[in-house]
Formats: sequence, C-alpha cells, structure tokens
Amino acid sequence: MPLAMLEKGKKGTIQRLSGPLKTVKHLEDMGFVVGETVMVISTIKGNLIVEIKGTRLAMDMAMANRIIVQI
Repeated sequence: MPLAMLEKGKKGTIQRLSGPLKTVKHLEDMGFVVGETVMVISTIKGNLIVEIKGTRLAMDMAMANRIIVQI
C-alpha cells in the first residue's frame, strides 16, 4: 500500500519506491530505502509527518504515494 494510506501511529516496511529516477534518488537520500521501517506521526493539511531512522520529515501526499510499504 502507498505510505499515504498508512494510518497515524502505524508502521510499515518500505517495499518499493516509484517514480522518475531523480525522485527515487531523492527519496533514498532522505533515508527511504527498501527494508527500512517508517511510521506516520500525523497528517496536517494534506501533508504527512513521518519518522524514519529516528528523524521526523514532512512530505506531501504525492510524494508519499510513491513509497510502497507493507504493514
């Protein structure tokens, strides 16, 4: 399922990143790599706050839809 569909407080394991190579590289540089665990902290005005590798990051739903996770 896309990360954007994960409920607040839930964790998922990244299975795949989609989109243009430049976008995938950007996500990987931020720590979104296959096998890593990510948790949704909150949703604010169409953006997600997530925690990955002990760091909280904000992203828009379009970017979150490019990250496929398994719960």
